Amino acid sequence: MEARKLNARRRNDQGSGFEDEAKPHGSLPSRPLSAVARLYVYALHGCLCEVAFTAVWDWCSTQDRRLAGHSSLWALPMYSIAIYLIEILRERLLVLHFPLPLRLAAYTMFIYLWEFSWGVGLSLLGACPWDYSGFTYNLGGLVTLEYAVPWTVAGFMAEQHVIRNTLRIRLHN
Repeated sequence: MEARKLNARRRNDQGSGFEDEAKPHGSLPSRPLSAVARLYVYALHGCLCEVAFTAVWDWCSTQDRRLAGHSSLWALPMYSIAIYLIEILRERLLVLHFPLPLRLAAYTMFIYLWEFSWGVGLSLLGACPWDYSGFTYNLGGLVTLEYAVPWTVAGFMAEQHVIRNTLRIRLHN
């Protein structure tokens, strides 16, 4: 019996090269997305969310039914790197068994620091695409406390859906 199994295994190893097609989907060799691929997914997600958010925000404040939304090319590296860093932060906080409310607070604080840092850098270049000066609780027009709830929701979506599902994607050889 053992010899029969061994011979069958050898035939598969020396077969025609079509073994992968005959194997069930779950047994195919696979690898996770590379960091570069994840950065790409995160960039697209961030920009899509920003365009959707600004469209809804404009509709609520001006009743603009076009739902045009807007963003900037600066958003691509800004969101991709931010979500990638949140991925790393998420891993560490989960290992330490932080409860969800504390993780969300950490993500929100990180997002504010990230937005402020990018705002300062882009302002020095004369390229900052946002200005929160019209908001009551703003810091230099670069961040505003009025966005605390949307940023917390963004952190929740990033952790529970975007990062988790992106890490589940497998590429088959």
